[in-house]
Amino acid sequence: MENKNIMGYKPIFPLLISMALPPMISMLIQSLYNIVDSIFVAKIGEEAITAISLIYPLQNLSLAISCGIGIAMNAFIARYLGSQDTQKASHIATQGLVMSFLHSLLFVIIGLFLIGPFINLFTNNTTVAQYSIEYGTIVITLTFGSFIHIAIEKIFQATGNMLIPMIMQIVGAVVNVILDPIFIFGYFGLPSLGVSGAAIATIIGQFTACIISILFFKKYNHHIHISFKNFHFDAHVFKNLYSIAIPSGVMMCLPSILVSILNAILSTISQTSVAFFGIYYKLQTFIFMPAAGIIQGMRPILSYNYGAKEKIRMNQTIKVSLLCISSIFLCGTLYFFCFPQSLLSLFDANDTMLKMGMTGLRILSLSFILSSFGILMSGVFESLGLGKYSLIISLLRQFLIIIPLSLILLPNFGINSVWMTFPIAELIASLFAFYFYLKKYKCIMFQ
Repeated sequence: MENKNIMGYKPIFPLLISMALPPMISMLIQSLYNIVDSIFVAKIGEEAITAISLIYPLQNLSLAISCGIGIAMNAFIARYLGSQDTQKASHIATQGLVMSFLHSLLFVIIGLFLIGPFINLFTNNTTVAQYSIEYGTIVITLTFGSFIHIAIEKIFQATGNMLIPMIMQIVGAVVNVILDPIFIFGYFGLPSLGVSGAAIATIIGQFTACIISILFFKKYNHHIHISFKNFHFDAHVFKNLYSIAIPSGVMMCLPSILVSILNAILSTISQTSVAFFGIYYKLQTFIFMPAAGIIQGMRPILSYNYGAKEKIRMNQTIKVSLLCISSIFLCGTLYFFCFPQSLLSLFDANDTMLKMGMTGLRILSLSFILSSFGILMSGVFESLGLGKYSLIISLLRQFLIIIPLSLILLPNFGINSVWMTFPIAELIASLFAFYFYLKKYKCIMFQ
């Protein structure tokens, strides 16, 4: 067969599953580790889980920037591989790795100097503030291992190799989960470190994944050749990477901004509402991460076939991906709606949180199934280098509707009106996504 890359000839459904299943598994494990991490921290007390919730936006900001750069690398590398230009693909990968490292240095500054002022915006509770600073200083300052790991992961995925990124993610998550109780509660003769122990376990897990990713890249990479000999910054490549990385990064930053603003709004109601919202955001990753795995599997297939001008395969990829994502979200909606108490009980929820949270989870669960098309088309437009459309969809999903509606509805209709803004936002964003699909994607198909 002339085209030896499986993305150009293998039937779409088995190809998508083979490409999506490893990142789905790794993301499910990543979500599980996030939840387990919170379960251990919750045993310290509600103030500890509140503190972790307040640091989440900064952690997500780090993840957003690293993944934004990685997604841009993935799209361009896959596209050049589709047009059989491995030299250009390798050049993109080298520039992208340097870009990732440079951006990670920003979080050294944030972690060392800005954690305290950031936390003081959201709480006057000295214990919560102390826990937040202890945890945040560690996980934010030392995030550069995660930046390099994610960049290498995206390079592997761009070549169609999803198994190795899965292994890297799993090892890092398992190390974190194993070390969490040891460092938090002080097993095997070690001191009890509390929330600092959770942070140390997280960083060790990230650096373990980083080291493994470097070793695996040296041994198993056969498509991309990284060389820093005579390296020079390529402004044109940086500009192209930013054209996708900025919209993608902003999209992933939106949850950080959303959570920060809603934490400020909810803190005027009660500490319990902030803690519940933090728990929900950990739980919802268990639904959204598998869908993100589908998107990760879809991106290189779509980019490759776009570069190869295989428009029929592009359409098939989108249809199959939508079916898979919708199935995941339907299951998530049903589970959250039917079993909210069992989910909240994992976090030692008291009666007040259970009363608030059971209704809250049922309302919030409706947003899962309504988000299917919007999330799919965000991934599609990223793959085609049309980041601004993805950005608009994400702004509607996570910023432009939820926050203004929450401010309007909360004083008049209570806390449940805040949760209702989530499904409303997803419905509107999906309608806009369908409009962009008809306007822009159909134009590409008829070029």
